Amino acid sequence: MARNGRSLVPARLRPSDLARLGGYGLRSRPLRAVLSALGIAIGIAAMTAVVGISASSRADLDRELDKLGTNMLTVSPGRTMLGEQATLPDESLAMIKRIGPVQSATATGVLSKTYAYRNDRIPAAQSSGLSVVAAKLDLLQTVGGALRQGAWLNAATDRYPAVVLGAKAAERLGDVPAVYIGGRWWVVVGVLDDVLLAPELDSSVLMGWPAADKYLGFDGHPTTVYTRSVESQVEAVRAVLGATANPSAPNEVNVSKPSDALTARRAAAATFTALLLGLGAVALLVGGIGVANTMVISVLERRSEIGLRRSLGATRGQVRVQFVAESLLLSLLGGAAGALLGYLVTGVYATAQTWPTVVPLWVLGGGVAATVAIGAIAGLYPAIRAARLAPTEALATT
Repeated sequence: MARNGRSLVPARLRPSDLARLGGYGLRSRPLRAVLSALGIAIGIAAMTAVVGISASSRADLDRELDKLGTNMLTVSPGRTMLGEQATLPDESLAMIKRIGPVQSATATGVLSKTYAYRNDRIPAAQSSGLSVVAAKLDLLQTVGGALRQGAWLNAATDRYPAVVLGAKAAERLGDVPAVYIGGRWWVVVGVLDDVLLAPELDSSVLMGWPAADKYLGFDGHPTTVYTRSVESQVEAVRAVLGATANPSAPNEVNVSKPSDALTARRAAAATFTALLLGLGAVALLVGGIGVANTMVISVLERRSEIGLRRSLGATRGQVRVQFVAESLLLSLLGGAAGALLGYLVTGVYATAQTWPTVVPLWVLGGGVAATVAIGAIAGLYPAIRAARLAPTEALATT
């Protein structure tokens, strides 16, 4: 109809109106809405739980692989062209620390022809094969070492006659309060556990770098540099370590190979990623089918309501938007509940397995967002079908 020659323009539905319409559609059939949302929630919960449990398992695996030093490389002096023992420059450690992907680096220096004894009456030839090693203060953090008893060297004790014994060194020397090195007594301040990533430290007597220089005439050349790098850049770091440690003679530097565990870790990561993507796709597909099924049935059951709304002036666009809004609301409720349920299931299972609980944020947010997107797509066809119903046809079915 027209008044004064002007056509009537249908009122636009505001977002608040759409929210109320969508909520009304769900409240009018609460049991069907709850069951439909439950189906979506179960699908998203399954996806979240499987991804979360897999991620937690992977985190536990990564934690175990970290103990194998997947990102650790060592640098040591090699041989000169004449076959003599080479040395690393004093500044090699500082230069290695400047490499971008290197997260931490530390060094030890073996004091040649210097040995540790239980007391001052043992003949010099009976050294028990224990190496006397100067160590940087951050050694334990880099090599993943731990103390069995006592304390590690600190800014005070590394300047004075104080030592920390490796695990095997402590067994050979026995429970002694001090050891005899270079004609001087050195107080034992700590004992290490076995160091898996640097077993050469187990049979060593470790002292501070300044103390080794002051009391034993240490020349300051590192004999082993330990580095930890960004895992994805380990090979790149290895390629430049030799030239960085000794720019004038990189061929006189030995650099260790990456751990075989690094290859295993990357293979496991690729497998986990493919598994997570596949499971996520299946769960989202199940949720989308549930939404589509619910909305199609809703259209069939509400033909009279659709006809009445059309008779009262609702446009096809408004009917379409109403059913899409219902689909979105249903998907949002089911997706949010599923994400929460999946997180709780992951936490319970991971705690029972003594794993760290890891649920990636992209799973929680992405699962809900993807469910809403799929719900919108799944609800689009039923919405279009509802909008195409003529008022007379819809009312005739009542």
